[in-house]
Amino acid sequence: MTGTSPMPARGSVVTLTANPSLDRTLVLPGPLERGSVARLGVSSTEPGGKGVNVARAVAAAGVDVVSVLPAGADDPVLSALHGLGLRLATVPIVSPVRTNYTLTEPDGTTTKLNEPGAPLDDEARRALEAAVREHAAGAAWVVLSGSLPPGTPVDWYATLVRSLRDTGARIAVDTSEAPLLALLAAGGAAPDLLKPNTEELAQLAGRSEEELSGDPAALLDAVGSLHARGVADVLLTLGAGGAWLSTADGGLWSAQPPRVTVRSTVGAGDSSLAGYLLAHLAGAEPAARLQNAVAYGSASAALPGSAVPRPDQADPAAVPVVPGLPRTTPVPVGARPVAGPDAR
Repeated sequence: MTGTSPMPARGSVVTLTANPSLDRTLVLPGPLERGSVARLGVSSTEPGGKGVNVARAVAAAGVDVVSVLPAGADDPVLSALHGLGLRLATVPIVSPVRTNYTLTEPDGTTTKLNEPGAPLDDEARRALEAAVREHAAGAAWVVLSGSLPPGTPVDWYATLVRSLRDTGARIAVDTSEAPLLALLAAGGAAPDLLKPNTEELAQLAGRSEEELSGDPAALLDAVGSLHARGVADVLLTLGAGGAWLSTADGGLWSAQPPRVTVRSTVGAGDSSLAGYLLAHLAGAEPAARLQNAVAYGSASAALPGSAVPRPDQADPAAVPVVPGLPRTTPVPVGARPVAGPDAR
């Protein structure tokens, strides 16, 4: 029987999606074959970008959320978001929002083709920062999530984290590559919550993903290095290996995902982050936050396209959580994950 996730009594969330998208999901009839012609199944287009996905999942739980993003007044992404009833704070730009393409195979294998996005000039970045600050005052969480548009300074997330400190909101960051490295290289920019996957953790540790995967001790050392750089909580997503939650005071919990039929992994990591935030807003202890995060990520993977789960579709009770390291080793690189690599 499907359970329900904790519902917050109060608190709000602000998300920033600097590189939003229209996510076009194309359903393949069989395995992808290069150079061939495929007759597609029912396809769909949904508003996306990692911060938008987090906001959609939070809003679906009935929690107040503001989604900050750049887009022209007539951009289709805004029409789609208004249609979902999301509360928006937008900064107008001239270029259209990018389109990302997802190819899904019957076994759940997902291939992403992402456009680079619309560049942001200095004025647009200043306006986005002002909008985030305005809505962060009194909010419980600010989420900085996803890739940065072309030409954006790689340390922009670090700049934002420092500028948001005096708002009183907790700050969560979910990004990769140069912006992620710049975030933790900058002094005073460590977030309250960081959500890496194994690939991103390997980037931060200066090691290969192959070295870390399948070696819990190596993963634990790499997570510990994030705390040493000032990160309070680390939510490490491991695909079919589940997830870990590590806290700066030495707490560590691991969780295994329930069995699901994977339909699309797009947005699963974003839903995991949303599940964590919802549990935190409800006053849940760390183990229950992790449990809800994995429940939400797994529920997302069972949905088509970039759909996000409702609370009644996520079943925290089906997610076993144990203190300390998992009883089984993480899934090796190359194994088909439940929650897949996040789309940036």
